[in-house]
Amino acid sequence: MILDRILEHKKAELRHKQSRAYLADLKAIIRDAPPSLGFAVALDATRTDASPALIAEVKKASPSLGLLREEFAEKFDHLSIARTYYEHGASAVSVLTDKDFFKGDLQYLADIRKALPIPALDKEFMVGEIQFYEARAHGADAVLLIVAALERRQLMDFFALAGELGMDALFETHHERELDTVLEWLPTARLIGINNRDLKTFTTDLNVTFRLAKRIPADKVIVSESGIRSRADVQKLADAGIHAMLVGEALIKSDDIGKKVEELRGTTA
Repeated sequence: MILDRILEHKKAELRHKQSRAYLADLKAIIRDAPPSLGFAVALDATRTDASPALIAEVKKASPSLGLLREEFAEKFDHLSIARTYYEHGASAVSVLTDKDFFKGDLQYLADIRKALPIPALDKEFMVGEIQFYEARAHGADAVLLIVAALERRQLMDFFALAGELGMDALFETHHERELDTVLEWLPTARLIGINNRDLKTFTTDLNVTFRLAKRIPADKVIVSESGIRSRADVQKLADAGIHAMLVGEALIKSDDIGKKVEELRGTTA
């Protein structure tokens, strides 16, 4: 399974980062950094009855599709993409920072947060503490915790560490068992993500969101992830009371990214 391959590679990658000097450098950057923006608060404040808040993803490639646009082979203008998202009404951005499988970079995250007043999620496969310091040092306001990738104790410890560093945590779930783990063992977690993509087949089904959302308490911020392509999809999410949606490929592959943002949000003139 692709997730297993990514996690094994990530653990090997982190073994080369276990340096006291490196951690000290990251902590020094964090001490001097401005406070993070409230990721969950921004989503909750900007959603409407017509549309969940939009987390727009800055994404160059995926393991299954490769580069998402041919021109990315020559230039990937991450800052221009993020600025377009912001100017057309996205509530937050998600930035892929994994290098080997998604062609991302932590520098993309840092550049975007320096240039734009919009909350940013570090879209990374978090398996070690050093990654949380890297995320915050590069401006992340939130991190992703994939329940399928972590043991229960790791989820609890990483949630606490994210909070200590001033970041929100988006818990990504795929089915009832993972969701129940979060609700039972992390009762103060506010951001619950539901990934509509099957990690084994890579097919997407919005019904996963509708099924799991019924189990989530009203005080949580529910984020639907993957497979959201049209205004009709968004209307279904809004009708189901979903608070936010994370959209990447439908935006990146659009002929006009700004117009696609407006189409999904229902703000097209």
